[in-house]
Amino acid sequence: MTETTADPVMGTFERYLSLWVALAMLVGLGIGVMAPGLVQAIAAAEVASINLVVAVLIWAMVYPMMVGVDFGAISGVARQPKGLIVTLAVNWLIKPFTMALMAVLFFDHVFAPWIAPEDAAQYTAGLILLGAAPCTAMVFVWSQLTRGDATYTLVQVSVNDIIMVFAFAPIVAFLLGVTEISVPWETLVLATVLYVVFPLIAGLLTRRALGSQQAVERFTARVKPWSVVGLIATVAILFGLQGEVILARPLVIVLIAVPILVQSYGIFALAYGAAYALKVPHRIAAPCAMIGTSNFFELAVAVAISLFGLNSGAALATVVGVLVEVPVMLSLVAFANRTRARFPAV
Repeated sequence: MTETTADPVMGTFERYLSLWVALAMLVGLGIGVMAPGLVQAIAAAEVASINLVVAVLIWAMVYPMMVGVDFGAISGVARQPKGLIVTLAVNWLIKPFTMALMAVLFFDHVFAPWIAPEDAAQYTAGLILLGAAPCTAMVFVWSQLTRGDATYTLVQVSVNDIIMVFAFAPIVAFLLGVTEISVPWETLVLATVLYVVFPLIAGLLTRRALGSQQAVERFTARVKPWSVVGLIATVAILFGLQGEVILARPLVIVLIAVPILVQSYGIFALAYGAAYALKVPHRIAAPCAMIGTSNFFELAVAVAISLFGLNSGAALATVVGVLVEVPVMLSLVAFANRTRARFPAV
């Protein structure tokens, strides 16, 4: 696997994702105040606890990412397995549980004077969903910005997606049960199948139909704008329904962001430090730490909506995760680039 030598370039959407999300929040708040009937009508469009409007938007977000997953590249990881081992250990043995711990610590104890117990349970559920969903798409941007090995990053993401299909629902159900939140198993499994399994199958079938990697890249470039539309529209809908809570208690956004920030920087330090100790090359070490740090927020948002509803605290917590993630990840990209020389080059 070869190191990328071209200068990394971040697209306009990725560079200003926090701004677009913030604007979507403001638009959603405005719609919620001026047209509450509209967002309530959207919230009522449900079948088997799955909101149909949001389901379409989530598919618009997830499908382009799944088209980019190439499971045929997995065999190449055998030559340098340490980076994959770090990624999998952090994502599935550590991160979900530390996120749950951070949520309980902050919402049930540190912030208890300012958060009602029922709200704390919802915010905890939202953070658990974030912690159990490792990044699938944006990590390619972070990998590019740190001159990561694109093929190895794809392998890491592909293996994560395979594990996610089988592990996401059980881990989430276990952690929600530990925190004494009622788990509607049928809805959780249905959401996992709808938002992970089916898009993954659709992506694989699309790759096979397109044939060459060049055709896949051209197709992904054409459908990527729909991913942007899906994310922004979903955030606007969520904040339209959460408008009254947010306007009455803006401090709640800050309180939700705190454990996410602590978790993000802590997980990065753990993964990046482990890669350094194992003498993993920087082109693999940086992306493997980024995958562990960032989240598959599209899936987390979708499942939060399916499990707890569009206007739930859990859904709000996952959206705050979207707002926090980009500035955090950009700061970590800068740190990784400054410390490149400390790692083996090959």
